Amino acid sequence: MKITDVRVRKVTKEGKMKAVVSITIDEEFVVHDIKVIEGEKGLFIAMPSRKSADGEYRDITHPINSETRERIQAIILEHYKEALQQQESEDMTE
Repeated sequence: MKITDVRVRKVTKEGKMKAVVSITIDEEFVVHDIKVIEGEKGLFIAMPSRKSADGEYRDITHPINSETRERIQAIILEHYKEALQQQESEDMTE
């Protein structure tokens, strides 16, 4: 499995959610609405979820193992940090 595209949409309002990301896998499958969250131990990702009838949130899509989750998270956070740096450099030129 190879992540062939990452699109980061930064969230401008205050709060723990910093961005919403879409990834394309093998140029064939897209996963939308992966969230970049600022937690107590730093940034992490939350997979797309839906609120169930019992009020709990359940992932709609998710990696099967922790190695895959870590790989996806590392790629997403790398792209998020690049987007932040790009925004900072654009802000400085204005």
